[in-house]
Amino acid sequence: MPLRKPEGKFLKYTMNTFKRIFRDEALRTKMFYVLGLLAIFRIAAAVPIPVIDRLRFAGALGGNSLLGLFNLFTGGGLEQVSLMMLGVGPYITASIIMQLLTMIFPTLKELYHEEGEAGRRKFMQYSRILTVPLAMLQGYGLLRLLASQGVIALASGLSLELLTVLVVVTAGSVWLMWLGEQITQYGIGNGISLLIFSGIVAGIPQIAYQNYVTFSREMIPTLVGFIIAAIVVIAGVVLVTEAERPIPISYAKRVRGMKLYGGVSTYLPLRVNQAGVIPIIFAISILLFPQLILTLLASTGGVWVSTAAATFNGWMQNQWIYGALYFVLVFLFTYFYTAVTFDSGSIATNLQKSGGFIPGMRPGRPTAEYLGAVINRITLAGGLFLGIIAIMPLIIQGVLGTSTLTIGGTALLIVVSVVLETVKQIQAQLTVREYE
Repeated sequence: MPLRKPEGKFLKYTMNTFKRIFRDEALRTKMFYVLGLLAIFRIAAAVPIPVIDRLRFAGALGGNSLLGLFNLFTGGGLEQVSLMMLGVGPYITASIIMQLLTMIFPTLKELYHEEGEAGRRKFMQYSRILTVPLAMLQGYGLLRLLASQGVIALASGLSLELLTVLVVVTAGSVWLMWLGEQITQYGIGNGISLLIFSGIVAGIPQIAYQNYVTFSREMIPTLVGFIIAAIVVIAGVVLVTEAERPIPISYAKRVRGMKLYGGVSTYLPLRVNQAGVIPIIFAISILLFPQLILTLLASTGGVWVSTAAATFNGWMQNQWIYGALYFVLVFLFTYFYTAVTFDSGSIATNLQKSGGFIPGMRPGRPTAEYLGAVINRITLAGGLFLGIIAIMPLIIQGVLGTSTLTIGGTALLIVVSVVLETVKQIQAQLTVREYE
């Protein structure tokens, strides 16, 4: 009997998955709920603040790599200088600061790790409260930076107009934080990630149109090279994002009453990219905030501060200096954030309490040291991967010699991560419904 060819199996599986999603009323409602909130976000992101010179801002955004990266994390709100110009950046920064504070204050660490769901809700409430002052500080610095470049018309010093715009953009950032939490709670996927994802995807038609307008026959070899590079980069991002280092775990047999427990083997998955996209956000903050602060201080009239601001901005315009600093910061923050979030001692203690052990390793401290050594080795690969992804546009520009065809590594990493996470959640819900 001849074997059946697997042609069309993937397409058939995909179509069946879509049919199952839309046949399930609850899942279908969640999908439309998410799409509706994302549509509202995109409409709000197109409402500009009234004191803007769009032509000057387009030039300022194109000539400043840091503002371009910041625009990425605002979901395109900064590009429009809209009510959503701060995006979810203040909320992300507040969440990162709160996680860092767990290393300094044991009370916060106990609240997040040991008090269960109620403790995490309280921890997240602190993050929401911290978002407001961070949004006001970041908004004031960004408005002053844009005003110094003539993009927006604001008088020097505090004024009613400045305070009004500052309150509006701060409220926009807090509203986006609420919108993201609504998507997470009542929809599918992570709401904050989906907001950033929608901003990235919304910019694709404009980029495609720009390349279409400037296309010529001489660009065909460059276009072919770009397509090949894009496929390789996407495959690499998917591979590293999904890569895991399994640690074998065995559980000893225990007798309780008339029942036998344990005696099974499983594994502990350690992700190669344990930190996700957080180190890139750290690096952007470190590179962007000095520029904002120096711009604020320069407005006071100090000569040496103005000179320092001009010198720093000049360094950031140098692609070699900017790329080297960006790569090093992303690499270092990958190790730093992994050390903050991955507690090998706590994992070893929990394994010992539950009767689990790593074959060949003594429980307790030796297990913690082994897990620490493994996570350090795989984080090396993850840090190099994130660093290369961060400077990918600079690499593509250097190889292809064009700025119109570039692969935004950070944007690509976010898109791939969000798609994979959302697909996994959809598949999990479909599996639960089949089981029911």
